[in-house]
Amino acid sequence: MTKRLTCDVVVVGAGMVGAASALYAARAGLDVLVVDRGPVAGGTTGAGEGNLLVSDKEPGPELELALLSGRLWSALAAEPSVADAVEYEAKGGVVVASAPDGLTALEAFAAGQRAAGVTALPVAADALYALEPHLAEGLPGGVHYPQDAQVMPSLAAAHLVRMARAAGARLRTGWAVTDVLRTRGGAVRGVRTDQGEIHAPAVVNAAGTWGGELAALAGVALPVLPRRGFVLVTEPLPRRVHHKVYAADYVADVASDSAALQTSPVVEGTAAGPVLIGASRERVGFDRTFSLPVARALAAGATRLFPFLGQVRAMRGYLGFRPYLPDHLPAIGPDARVPGLHHACGHEGAGIGLATGTGHLIAQVLTEKTPDLDLTPFRPHRFEPEETA
Repeated sequence: MTKRLTCDVVVVGAGMVGAASALYAARAGLDVLVVDRGPVAGGTTGAGEGNLLVSDKEPGPELELALLSGRLWSALAAEPSVADAVEYEAKGGVVVASAPDGLTALEAFAAGQRAAGVTALPVAADALYALEPHLAEGLPGGVHYPQDAQVMPSLAAAHLVRMARAAGARLRTGWAVTDVLRTRGGAVRGVRTDQGEIHAPAVVNAAGTWGGELAALAGVALPVLPRRGFVLVTEPLPRRVHHKVYAADYVADVASDSAALQTSPVVEGTAAGPVLIGASRERVGFDRTFSLPVARALAAGATRLFPFLGQVRAMRGYLGFRPYLPDHLPAIGPDARVPGLHHACGHEGAGIGLATGTGHLIAQVLTEKTPDLDLTPFRPHRFEPEETA
Protein backbone atom coordinates (compact mmCIF):
# COMPACT_ATOMS: atom_id res chain seq x y z
CA MET A 1 0.00 0.00 0.00
CA THR A 2 1.36 3.42 -0.96
CA LYS A 3 2.29 5.53 2.05
CA ARG A 4 1.19 9.14 2.28
CA LEU A 5 2.52 11.38 5.02
CA THR A 6 1.92 15.05 5.77
CA CYS A 7 4.02 17.63 7.57
CA ASP A 8 4.93 21.31 7.53
CA VAL A 9 8.34 20.87 5.93
CA VAL A 10 10.25 18.05 4.24
CA VAL A 11 14.03 18.20 4.68
CA VAL A 12 15.71 16.18 1.93
CA GLY A 13 19.08 15.00 3.18
CA ALA A 14 20.17 13.59 6.54
CA GLY A 15 23.70 14.92 6.50
CA MET A 16 24.90 17.64 8.84
CA VAL A 17 23.09 20.52 7.10
CA GLY A 18 19.84 18.57 6.89
CA ALA A 19 20.15 17.54 10.53
CA ALA A 20 20.70 21.14 11.64
CA SER A 21 17.86 22.41 9.45
CA ALA A 22 15.53 19.82 10.97
CA LEU A 23 16.65 20.63 14.50
CA TYR A 24 16.10 24.37 14.31
CA ALA A 25 12.85 24.03 12.35
CA ALA A 26 11.47 21.53 14.87
CA ARG A 27 12.51 23.71 17.78
CA ALA A 28 10.70 26.59 16.05
CA GLY A 29 7.49 24.57 16.30
CA LEU A 30 7.25 23.14 12.78
CA ASP A 31 6.24 19.57 11.97
CA VAL A 32 9.40 18.32 10.24
CA LEU A 33 10.10 15.13 8.31
CA VAL A 34 13.67 14.31 7.24
CA VAL A 35 14.07 11.93 4.31
CA ASP A 36 17.25 10.42 2.85
CA ARG A 37 17.86 7.68 0.31
CA GLY A 38 20.72 6.41 2.51
CA PRO A 39 21.59 6.47 6.22
CA VAL A 40 22.20 9.51 8.41
CA ALA A 41 25.55 11.07 7.43
CA GLY A 42 25.87 8.63 4.53
CA GLY A 43 27.18 11.19 2.02
CA THR A 44 29.65 14.07 2.29
CA THR A 45 29.19 14.43 6.06
CA GLY A 46 30.51 10.95 6.77
CA ALA A 47 33.63 11.66 4.73
CA GLY A 48 34.44 14.96 6.45
CA GLU A 49 36.99 15.96 9.07
CA GLY A 50 34.54 17.86 11.27
CA ASN A 51 36.06 21.31 10.91
CA LEU A 52 34.30 24.33 12.42
CA LEU A 53 36.48 27.07 10.99
CA VAL A 54 36.70 30.83 10.70
CA SER A 55 40.44 30.82 9.95
CA ASP A 56 40.14 29.96 6.26
CA LYS A 57 37.46 32.51 5.35
CA GLU A 58 38.05 36.00 4.02
CA PRO A 59 35.78 38.87 5.11
CA GLY A 60 32.36 38.61 3.49
CA PRO A 61 29.13 36.61 3.62
CA GLU A 62 30.70 33.20 4.27
CA LEU A 63 32.73 34.52 7.19
CA GLU A 64 29.61 36.13 8.66
CA LEU A 65 27.87 32.77 8.36
CA ALA A 66 30.85 31.02 9.96
CA LEU A 67 30.84 33.40 12.93
CA LEU A 68 27.10 32.89 13.43
CA SER A 69 27.53 29.14 13.11
CA GLY A 70 30.40 29.11 15.59
CA ARG A 71 28.24 30.82 18.20
CA LEU A 72 25.45 28.33 17.58
CA TRP A 73 27.80 25.34 17.78
CA SER A 74 29.11 26.68 21.06
CA ALA A 75 25.55 27.08 22.37
CA LEU A 76 24.66 23.51 21.35
CA ALA A 77 27.83 22.19 22.97
CA ALA A 78 26.80 23.88 26.21
CA GLU A 79 23.57 21.85 26.33
CA PRO A 80 23.65 18.76 28.59
CA SER A 81 25.70 15.85 27.18
CA VAL A 82 26.01 17.38 23.69
CA ALA A 83 29.74 18.18 23.72
CA ASP A 84 30.69 14.60 24.56
CA ALA A 85 28.14 13.12 22.15
CA VAL A 86 29.51 15.05 19.17
CA GLU A 87 33.18 15.12 20.33
CA TYR A 88 33.17 18.92 20.31
CA GLU A 89 36.64 20.38 20.85
CA ALA A 90 37.15 24.14 21.01
CA LYS A 91 40.86 23.62 20.37
CA GLY A 92 41.57 26.50 18.00
CA GLY A 93 43.56 26.58 14.80
CA VAL A 94 47.11 27.52 13.88
CA VAL A 95 47.98 28.62 10.35
CA VAL A 96 51.69 28.56 9.64
CA ALA A 97 53.79 30.22 6.97
CA SER A 98 56.73 28.43 5.37
CA ALA A 99 58.63 31.57 4.33
CA PRO A 100 58.87 35.25 5.44
CA ASP A 101 56.95 36.58 2.43
CA GLY A 102 54.19 34.06 3.12
CA LEU A 103 54.02 35.27 6.71
CA THR A 104 53.57 38.86 5.52
CA ALA A 105 50.67 37.82 3.30
CA LEU A 106 49.14 35.71 6.09
CA GLU A 107 49.32 38.58 8.58
CA ALA A 108 47.64 40.91 6.07
CA PHE A 109 44.86 38.34 5.55
CA ALA A 110 44.42 38.03 9.32
CA ALA A 111 44.20 41.82 9.72
CA GLY A 112 41.19 41.88 7.40
CA GLN A 113 39.60 39.05 9.37
CA ARG A 114 40.11 40.89 12.65
CA ALA A 115 38.26 43.89 11.23
CA ALA A 116 35.36 41.53 10.49
CA GLY A 117 35.18 40.16 14.05
CA VAL A 118 37.59 37.22 14.01
CA THR A 119 40.07 36.67 16.83
CA ALA A 120 43.33 36.23 14.90
CA LEU A 121 46.49 36.38 17.02
CA PRO A 122 49.89 36.84 15.35
CA VAL A 123 52.38 34.20 16.48
CA ALA A 124 56.13 34.83 16.26
CA ALA A 125 58.47 31.96 15.42
CA ASP A 126 59.49 31.20 19.02
CA ALA A 127 55.89 31.31 20.26
CA LEU A 128 54.79 29.00 17.46
CA TYR A 129 56.58 26.07 19.10
CA ALA A 130 54.97 26.81 22.44
CA LEU A 131 51.61 26.14 20.73
CA GLU A 132 52.81 23.15 18.68
CA PRO A 133 56.11 21.75 19.97
CA HIS A 134 56.42 19.10 17.25
CA LEU A 135 56.26 21.43 14.25
CA ALA A 136 59.13 21.40 11.77
CA GLU A 137 62.02 23.64 12.68
CA GLY A 138 62.66 26.98 11.03
CA LEU A 139 59.12 28.18 10.38
CA PRO A 140 58.90 31.99 10.51
CA GLY A 141 55.57 32.25 12.37
CA GLY A 142 51.84 32.07 11.91
CA VAL A 143 48.44 33.10 13.21
CA HIS A 144 46.45 31.52 16.04
CA TYR A 145 42.65 31.31 15.68
CA PRO A 146 41.05 30.43 19.05
CA GLN A 147 37.54 30.31 17.52
CA ASP A 148 38.29 27.26 15.36
CA ALA A 149 36.80 24.03 16.69
CA GLN A 150 36.08 20.45 15.68
CA VAL A 151 33.39 17.79 15.97
CA MET A 152 33.23 14.15 14.86
CA PRO A 153 30.94 14.65 11.86
CA SER A 154 29.03 11.35 11.75
CA LEU A 155 28.42 11.41 15.50
CA ALA A 156 27.42 15.07 15.35
CA ALA A 157 24.92 14.62 12.51
CA ALA A 158 23.39 11.61 14.23
CA HIS A 159 23.07 13.49 17.51
CA LEU A 160 21.52 16.56 15.88
CA VAL A 161 18.97 14.22 14.28
CA ARG A 162 18.24 12.73 17.70
CA MET A 163 17.79 16.23 19.11
CA ALA A 164 15.47 17.10 16.22
CA ARG A 165 13.42 13.98 16.88
CA ALA A 166 13.24 14.88 20.55
CA ALA A 167 11.71 18.18 19.39
CA GLY A 168 9.11 16.30 17.30
CA ALA A 169 10.79 15.73 13.93
CA ARG A 170 10.43 12.43 12.08
CA LEU A 171 13.10 10.55 10.11
CA ARG A 172 12.78 8.27 7.11
CA THR A 173 16.05 6.75 5.85
CA GLY A 174 16.17 4.53 2.79
CA TRP A 175 13.54 6.69 1.10
CA ALA A 176 14.75 8.04 -2.25
CA VAL A 177 13.08 11.22 -3.51
CA THR A 178 11.99 10.70 -7.11
CA ASP A 179 10.06 13.92 -7.73
CA VAL A 180 9.15 17.27 -6.20
CA LEU A 181 5.38 17.64 -6.22
CA ARG A 182 3.99 21.01 -7.33
CA THR A 183 0.59 22.63 -7.56
CA ARG A 184 -0.88 23.82 -10.86
CA GLY A 185 0.39 27.26 -9.93
CA GLY A 186 3.93 25.92 -9.58
CA ALA A 187 4.29 25.98 -5.80
CA VAL A 188 5.72 23.05 -3.85
CA ARG A 189 3.26 20.61 -2.34
CA GLY A 190 5.70 17.94 -1.19
CA VAL A 191 7.85 15.15 -2.62
CA ARG A 192 7.33 11.74 -4.11
CA THR A 193 9.63 8.95 -2.90
CA ASP A 194 10.04 5.31 -3.78
CA GLN A 195 8.12 4.58 -0.58
CA GLY A 196 5.21 6.96 -1.14
CA GLU A 197 4.34 10.64 -1.11
CA ILE A 198 5.05 13.24 1.56
CA HIS A 199 2.81 16.28 1.37
CA ALA A 200 4.10 19.59 2.70
CA PRO A 201 4.02 23.26 1.66
CA ALA A 202 7.81 23.55 2.07
CA VAL A 203 10.75 21.45 0.89
CA VAL A 204 14.33 22.06 2.04
CA ASN A 205 17.02 20.89 -0.37
CA ALA A 206 19.81 19.70 1.95
CA ALA A 207 20.98 17.05 -0.49
CA GLY A 208 24.59 18.21 -0.50
CA THR A 209 26.52 17.17 -3.59
CA TRP A 210 23.26 15.93 -5.09
CA GLY A 211 21.52 19.27 -4.48
CA GLY A 212 21.54 20.04 -8.20
CA GLU A 213 19.70 16.81 -8.94
CA LEU A 214 16.99 17.62 -6.40
CA ALA A 215 16.66 21.14 -7.78
CA ALA A 216 16.18 19.66 -11.26
CA LEU A 217 13.29 17.56 -9.94
CA ALA A 218 11.63 20.85 -9.01
CA GLY A 219 12.29 22.23 -12.51
CA VAL A 220 15.13 24.63 -11.68
CA ALA A 221 18.89 24.66 -12.21
CA LEU A 222 21.41 24.81 -9.38
CA PRO A 223 25.00 24.23 -10.59
CA VAL A 224 26.27 22.04 -7.75
CA LEU A 225 29.36 20.04 -8.76
CA PRO A 226 31.32 17.39 -6.80
CA ARG A 227 34.85 18.30 -5.74
CA ARG A 228 36.70 15.19 -4.57
CA GLY A 229 38.90 15.18 -1.48
CA PHE A 230 40.96 12.54 0.35
CA VAL A 231 41.78 12.19 4.04
CA LEU A 232 44.43 9.94 5.61
CA VAL A 233 43.93 8.53 9.12
CA THR A 234 46.89 7.48 11.23
CA GLU A 235 47.14 4.90 13.96
CA PRO A 236 45.95 6.15 17.40
CA LEU A 237 48.58 8.33 19.09
CA PRO A 238 49.04 10.27 22.31
CA ARG A 239 48.05 13.88 21.62
CA ARG A 240 50.97 15.48 19.78
CA VAL A 241 49.01 17.83 17.50
CA HIS A 242 47.07 20.19 19.73
CA HIS A 243 45.25 22.43 17.22
CA LYS A 244 44.05 22.23 13.68
CA VAL A 245 47.29 23.11 11.89
CA TYR A 246 47.59 23.95 8.24
CA ALA A 247 49.85 25.74 5.80
CA ALA A 248 48.88 29.20 4.62
CA ASP A 249 48.43 28.08 1.01
CA TYR A 250 45.39 26.01 2.09
CA VAL A 251 43.31 29.20 2.02
CA ALA A 252 44.19 29.80 -1.64
CA ASP A 253 43.28 26.20 -2.51
CA VAL A 254 39.86 26.55 -0.88
CA ALA A 255 39.13 29.66 -2.95
CA SER A 256 40.52 28.29 -6.21
CA ASP A 257 38.30 27.66 -9.25
CA SER A 258 40.73 25.15 -10.72
CA ALA A 259 39.47 21.66 -11.58
CA ALA A 260 43.00 20.27 -11.31
CA LEU A 261 44.40 18.45 -8.29
CA GLN A 262 45.52 20.72 -5.46
CA THR A 263 46.99 19.59 -2.15
CA SER A 264 48.03 21.58 0.89
CA PRO A 265 48.91 20.13 4.30
CA VAL A 266 46.21 20.11 6.97
CA VAL A 267 46.90 18.16 10.17
CA GLU A 268 44.81 17.70 13.30
CA GLY A 269 44.54 15.34 16.21
CA THR A 270 41.26 13.81 17.33
CA ALA A 271 39.71 12.94 20.67
CA ALA A 272 39.98 9.24 19.76
CA GLY A 273 43.74 9.43 19.07
CA PRO A 274 44.25 9.16 15.28
CA VAL A 275 45.62 12.14 13.39
CA LEU A 276 43.65 13.28 10.33
CA ILE A 277 45.66 14.44 7.33
CA GLY A 278 44.30 16.43 4.38
CA ALA A 279 43.59 18.25 2.19
CA SER A 280 43.14 17.60 -1.50
CA ARG A 281 40.73 19.09 -4.03
CA GLU A 282 39.95 18.10 -7.61
CA ARG A 283 36.92 18.01 -9.88
CA VAL A 284 36.70 14.52 -11.34
CA GLY A 285 32.95 13.93 -11.15
CA PHE A 286 31.92 11.13 -8.81
CA ASP A 287 35.02 9.03 -9.48
CA ARG A 288 35.62 7.03 -6.27
CA THR A 289 38.94 5.53 -7.41
CA PHE A 290 41.56 5.63 -4.69
CA SER A 291 44.57 7.70 -5.82
CA LEU A 292 47.97 6.65 -4.51
CA PRO A 293 49.63 9.86 -5.85
CA VAL A 294 47.17 11.96 -3.84
CA ALA A 295 47.80 9.90 -0.71
CA ARG A 296 51.56 10.33 -1.16
CA ALA A 297 51.16 14.09 -1.65
CA LEU A 298 49.11 14.36 1.54
CA ALA A 299 51.63 12.32 3.51
CA ALA A 300 54.54 14.39 2.18
CA GLY A 301 52.82 17.66 3.08
CA ALA A 302 51.98 16.45 6.58
CA THR A 303 55.54 15.34 7.29
CA ARG A 304 56.84 18.72 6.13
CA LEU A 305 54.73 20.30 8.87
CA PHE A 306 55.24 17.58 11.49
CA PRO A 307 58.35 15.46 10.79
CA PHE A 308 57.44 12.89 13.49
CA LEU A 309 54.59 11.73 11.26
CA GLY A 310 57.19 10.16 8.97
CA GLN A 311 57.46 7.36 11.55
CA VAL A 312 53.70 6.95 12.00
CA ARG A 313 51.54 4.44 10.14
CA ALA A 314 48.57 5.56 8.07
CA MET A 315 45.85 3.04 8.92
CA ARG A 316 43.41 3.99 6.20
CA GLY A 317 42.32 6.67 3.76
CA TYR A 318 38.89 7.75 2.64
CA LEU A 319 37.39 10.14 0.15
CA GLY A 320 34.32 12.28 -0.22
CA PHE A 321 32.76 14.82 -2.54
CA ARG A 322 32.37 18.45 -1.50
CA PRO A 323 29.29 20.19 -2.98
CA TYR A 324 30.90 23.00 -4.97
CA LEU A 325 29.13 26.05 -6.39
CA PRO A 326 30.99 28.33 -8.85
CA ASP A 327 31.22 31.34 -6.53
CA HIS A 328 32.18 29.28 -3.45
CA LEU A 329 29.08 30.36 -1.53
CA PRO A 330 26.31 27.96 -0.52
CA ALA A 331 22.72 28.30 -1.68
CA ILE A 332 20.63 29.19 1.37
CA GLY A 333 17.02 30.30 1.50
CA PRO A 334 13.91 30.42 -0.66
CA ASP A 335 14.08 29.83 -4.39
CA ALA A 336 12.31 32.71 -6.14
CA ARG A 337 11.49 30.40 -9.06
CA VAL A 338 9.50 27.82 -7.07
CA PRO A 339 7.40 28.99 -4.11
CA GLY A 340 7.95 26.72 -1.13
CA LEU A 341 11.33 25.39 -2.30
CA HIS A 342 14.24 26.26 -0.04
CA HIS A 343 17.89 25.39 -0.55
CA ALA A 344 20.53 24.57 2.04
CA CYS A 345 23.39 23.08 0.03
CA GLY A 346 26.60 23.87 -1.84
CA HIS A 347 28.78 24.52 1.22
CA GLU A 348 31.79 22.80 -0.38
CA GLY A 349 34.16 21.67 2.39
CA ALA A 350 32.68 23.93 5.06
CA GLY A 351 29.29 22.28 5.53
CA ILE A 352 30.01 20.82 8.96
CA GLY A 353 31.00 24.19 10.36
CA LEU A 354 28.31 26.21 8.55
CA ALA A 355 25.46 23.76 9.24
CA THR A 356 24.16 25.35 12.43
CA GLY A 357 23.97 28.85 10.95
CA THR A 358 22.37 27.50 7.80
CA GLY A 359 19.76 25.51 9.71
CA HIS A 360 19.00 28.47 11.96
CA LEU A 361 18.51 30.80 8.99
CA ILE A 362 16.32 28.26 7.16
CA ALA A 363 14.12 27.92 10.25
CA GLN A 364 13.80 31.70 10.48
CA VAL A 365 12.67 31.89 6.84
CA LEU A 366 10.24 29.00 7.26
CA THR A 367 8.64 30.71 10.25
CA GLU A 368 8.54 34.07 8.46
CA LYS A 369 11.03 35.75 10.74
CA THR A 370 13.68 38.19 9.58
CA PRO A 371 16.90 36.19 9.12
CA ASP A 372 19.87 37.13 11.29
CA LEU A 373 21.98 37.50 8.13
CA ASP A 374 21.21 39.04 4.75
CA LEU A 375 20.51 36.05 2.51
CA THR A 376 20.96 37.99 -0.75
CA PRO A 377 24.52 36.67 -1.39
CA PHE A 378 23.28 33.11 -0.89
CA ARG A 379 20.15 33.37 -3.08
CA PRO A 380 19.74 30.09 -4.99
CA HIS A 381 18.65 31.73 -8.24
CA ARG A 382 21.76 33.95 -8.50
CA PHE A 383 23.16 31.80 -11.31
CA GLU A 384 20.27 32.51 -13.66
CA PRO A 385 21.38 34.32 -16.87
CA GLU A 386 19.51 37.52 -16.03
CA GLU A 387 21.18 37.53 -12.59
CA THR A 388 24.72 37.03 -13.91
CA ALA A 389 24.46 39.35 -16.92
